[in-house]
Amino acid sequence: GANVEIRDAVGADNFFLFGLNAQEVQERRRSGYRPADVINASERLRDVLSLVASGAVSRGDKQLFSPLLDALWNWDEYMLAADFQSYVDCQQRAGELYERPGDWTRMSVLNVARMGRFSSDRTIREYCENIWLVQPVRPE
Repeated sequence: GANVEIRDAVGADNFFLFGLNAQEVQERRRSGYRPADVINASERLRDVLSLVASGAVSRGDKQLFSPLLDALWNWDEYMLAADFQSYVDCQQRAGELYERPGDWTRMSVLNVARMGRFSSDRTIREYCENIWLVQPVRPE
């Protein structure tokens, strides 16, 4: 997906990748992924979801996030629960890097410098040429 393409463009050392890869997602789906089991196995994730359910992040409205919480506990189509600990670990690494301003700045500059191929201008030009088969029109 896009994350892998970006990582390839900027270099693995300049990118924070977390979560399941496509093969792992397929394996979990085949084996009958049950998000409630993942959530129940993670005290930290349970605590986060309980905080959301309590209304603490929605000005006391305990129903506001009910559809989201229900989806996470019962379906979790995007396997967010399965990715949670990987995200926490990745965020820890990012925080540690941020504490080293020279390294953080170097990585940031390299990321910006190597992201040109993801520009919307380039993408639109390629769509015009290869998919839509249209020519650009100059504004009057």
